[in-house]
Amino acid sequence: MNTAPQATLPQEPYILGPEIVAPERRKRVSAPGLRAFATIADLWDLKEPERLRILGHQPKTAFYAWMRKGRQHHDLTLDFDVLIRISLILGIYSALRILYDSEEAGLEWLKRPNKASTFGGRAPMELITSGSQDALFQVRGFLDGARGGLFMEPNEADENFRPYTDTDIIWS
Repeated sequence: MNTAPQATLPQEPYILGPEIVAPERRKRVSAPGLRAFATIADLWDLKEPERLRILGHQPKTAFYAWMRKGRQHHDLTLDFDVLIRISLILGIYSALRILYDSEEAGLEWLKRPNKASTFGGRAPMELITSGSQDALFQVRGFLDGARGGLFMEPNEADENFRPYTDTDIIWS
């Protein structure tokens, strides 16, 4: 008899409510998120125009006002779209840190042309800095798939792979 607890599936899909875009919630995460974005942008050596495009083609004046407030830990409430973009950058950075041994190796992957159909021979950084939110979702989704073992180009382990045979299996 199986006594393990059984997972129950929700009867209806989860629907995001207005609380997700509530100003007080956005205010709570805006300054820390912007500081994290700035740190990653510095690590990736992104220039001002690239940063502005990633955040949705923001005017320089707004961008610098946000950065000043964020650095000084002042109140700041970013638009939901900007927060989504920052979240995607944080997810891309996090996935690269999981997939690669060093920040440098992850950055090299971002800047190197990629043969995967998602990138069409372009470097992932080109998509990231294109200004398109869809492109950010594409790169994030690709890396999430790679973390799950999908999509990545063959590497050294793949090139030296020898299929297992029955004699490789040890039965106990």
